[in-house]
Amino acid sequence: MTAGELEPLKTLADLPFFVLGRHPKPRFVGRCHGETVAWLSTREFFDRVRDVALGLATFGLAPGDRIGLASESRPEWLVVDLAAHTIGLVVVPVYPTLTAAQAGAVLADAGARLAVVADRQQLDKLVEARRRAPSLESFVIMDPGAADGGVPSLDEVAARGHARIVGGWGAAKAHQDAARRVGPEDLATFIYTSGTTGEAKGVMLTHANIVSNVKAGIAVLPMSSDDVALSFLPLSHAFERTVVYAYLTAGVSVAFAERLDSLARDVVTVRPTLMTGVPRVFEKVHARVHETAGRKSRVEQALFRWAIGVAGRWADRALGPAGAGRAEPKPLAWRIADRLVFEKIRERMGGRLRAMVSGSAALPPAIGRFFFGVGLPVIEGYGLTETAPILTVNPFDRPRLGTVGPALPGVELRIDEDGEIMARGPNVMRGYHNRPTETAAVLSDGWFRTGDVGRLDPDGFLSITDRKKDLLVTSGGKKIAPQPIENVLKRDPLVAEAVLLGERRRFPAVLLVPDFAMLELRLGAAGTSREQLVGRPDAVAAYEAIVERVNQGLAQFERIKKFAVLPEEFSIERGELTPTMKVRRRAVEQRWHDVIEAMYVEPPEEHPS
Repeated sequence: MTAGELEPLKTLADLPFFVLGRHPKPRFVGRCHGETVAWLSTREFFDRVRDVALGLATFGLAPGDRIGLASESRPEWLVVDLAAHTIGLVVVPVYPTLTAAQAGAVLADAGARLAVVADRQQLDKLVEARRRAPSLESFVIMDPGAADGGVPSLDEVAARGHARIVGGWGAAKAHQDAARRVGPEDLATFIYTSGTTGEAKGVMLTHANIVSNVKAGIAVLPMSSDDVALSFLPLSHAFERTVVYAYLTAGVSVAFAERLDSLARDVVTVRPTLMTGVPRVFEKVHARVHETAGRKSRVEQALFRWAIGVAGRWADRALGPAGAGRAEPKPLAWRIADRLVFEKIRERMGGRLRAMVSGSAALPPAIGRFFFGVGLPVIEGYGLTETAPILTVNPFDRPRLGTVGPALPGVELRIDEDGEIMARGPNVMRGYHNRPTETAAVLSDGWFRTGDVGRLDPDGFLSITDRKKDLLVTSGGKKIAPQPIENVLKRDPLVAEAVLLGERRRFPAVLLVPDFAMLELRLGAAGTSREQLVGRPDAVAAYEAIVERVNQGLAQFERIKKFAVLPEEFSIERGELTPTMKVRRRAVEQRWHDVIEAMYVEPPEEHPS
């Protein structure tokens, strides 16, 4: 879409009206159920948003009031969100994985008056959370079967709103007039950052912040009403939420996965052309492809290795200085490998994907190279909740692996003297709610301090090298940037997660989480318990070799002296991961305290053991 076509869209309150006339489709927003998708047409979606908005207004809410929204990603989430915006409410997403205490802290800080929840489990949790959030007056529940006399269902709220239209003239026009009164500088949402180190803060974003980001994203990532997207990341997170707004604006049909663990089935059902993800998802797909190939006959394994080699060589040439990206002519060997191997890989992803966007964390270059080589380009971008959220994205046709691309239109980047990335643009937040000191620390003259360290190449492509606050300082005073070392460790298919240690310690050590499926395949140990698996001498030797190989590229003071292979994956429920799959170092160090201390009991050996 052109800038002129997007001009009428100034707020999120405009969005339902914007799409109604421009993108009439029988399949606009839906959700997977088993092997089918339950779709809403554009008209049905708009009517649902309007009815819910008019129903929410019966709770006595006024423009500027906050409402909580606690649910997994589903069409109802989007309906409530946009309905609230059309009557000037500020939406406060609550991750459904939060505890009652955490949810209560978020809703109390925001001063939310009403909360819309997915099901009885979320309702019970937020009722408990109300002890910490006395501003909460009312609840609405999405699942009709879970409602009771005291808590109406979302269907009942929509029926209230529809009754206002049927019962008299003017309700629909009053709704449209209310949406027009919402201004670009009005607050749209508080998004509470999950916090990898400290307490969550409420990021205040205006309608202008988000809409500017939507328009800039559409300008650089080609999408149209012919596209179909599968959404499975949490809408509570700024990345997926803004992306879905962009989908709707461009007329893309959006289907939500039924659950995260149904993704493999749902991607085949929906057959999307566009999809977003986080690096861990792409790493798991990569691992499963290799795991499946490892179960084939020797001849088929040899064919797979040859094909992957062809894919890598073509990717290197296409993405190299003299290449032409996706337009680079494919040699005969690639076309043969495509017919025999790559087509099957793409079919497992629905068979129609033309682009996937990765955000939230660094995508290992080897993973990007693999997907690009087999005809499934993953475009890496970068941003933060505070920037609504996208700052950069790689070009669709010619990504530069190892970078997160150039700045979006309208966004400025600069590197401060200490290497910190700073950003300025219409997408930068108003500030942190109730936290003027923290706001002043990151905002100055319109520039936002990202807390990330990076560099810009001569063409403006940004590379992220570390988190400014994540630097480890050993007891000897040596400063070590953990992320580059962790990322190199995670390039090995046997390593799912790596957490470098060494703050105020004599030497660096590392916690390694295996990719258990790959480890079982490598060792031929299917059915072995994870405790037994990581303790096997051949498993220890495999990880020792990985650590030693990584150490060869490090300075002496950076070299890992000890490592431990953990028998469990990190989890959101235990607090080791944020809801967007980022590692919480403090939580990991607390959870695995005894394992860490055991590595530092004795002097480091010459080689890891």
